[in-house]
Amino acid sequence: MIDLHTHSLFSDGVLLPSELVRRAVSKGYTVIAITDHADASNLDFIIPRVTAACRELNRHWNIKAVPGIELTHVPPETIADLTKRARSLGAAIVVMHGETIVEPVCPGTNRAAIDAGVDILAHPGLITFEEAKRAAQNNVCLEITSRKGHSLSNGHVAKMAHEAGARLVIDTDSHEPGDLITDEQAKNILLGAGLDQNAIVEVFAHSKELADRVIAAWASCS
Repeated sequence: MIDLHTHSLFSDGVLLPSELVRRAVSKGYTVIAITDHADASNLDFIIPRVTAACRELNRHWNIKAVPGIELTHVPPETIADLTKRARSLGAAIVVMHGETIVEPVCPGTNRAAIDAGVDILAHPGLITFEEAKRAAQNNVCLEITSRKGHSLSNGHVAKMAHEAGARLVIDTDSHEPGDLITDEQAKNILLGAGLDQNAIVEVFAHSKELADRVIAAWASCS
C-alpha cells in the first residue's frame, strides 16, 4: 500500500509519527506520507518536526516515510504562496484539502489548488469537468479516499477523472489506527467508486509514480 495522505498528532491525528509509521509497516505499506493539516500559522512548526521523524524512521524500518502537509480551509487566494512556502520548508508532498461535500470548504479551493500545482487534490467533492481537465494538464492527482464522509463523492471524482484524463490516487486520510487499510481494501474501495480492474491497476501505478517522484525530489534536497 502507498498512502500519501495521513495525519499524526501534529494536527488532528491521534498517533505520534513513529506509531503511525510502525502501524503502516505492520499493514504492509511501502510508502506513507505524513501530511498534517496546516495554514499560515503552523507550516513552520509541523514540517521540520515531521521531516526529522521521517528521516529517523527511514533509517530503521523497511518503509519510506515522507514529510508533507495538507493545506486546509485556507483562502483560495493564499494557496499558491502557501504551496511555495511549504515546499521551501521541506515538504516533499503538498496535499490540498479539497471541496469535500461534508465540510464548508471555500468555493474556488479546487481551482486555486490545481493552478498552484499541488501534488494531490484530496477529496475534491463535486469537482467539475473543467477543473479535472485542468488537473490533468497541471499533473495534479485527484484523490479517491477511504475516509468516511469524504468518500461519498468518490464515484463522481472517478467519473470526472476518467472523462478528463486526470490521474487518480487512493489514500486513507488516516487520523487513527483503524483508518489504515490494506491493498485489498483499497481495491474494493476503487471497485465501489466504479473503476474496472484495468483502471485500478492504473491508480496504483499513479500512486507509485508520484511516490517515486517525491521521494527522489526529497532525497536530492536532503
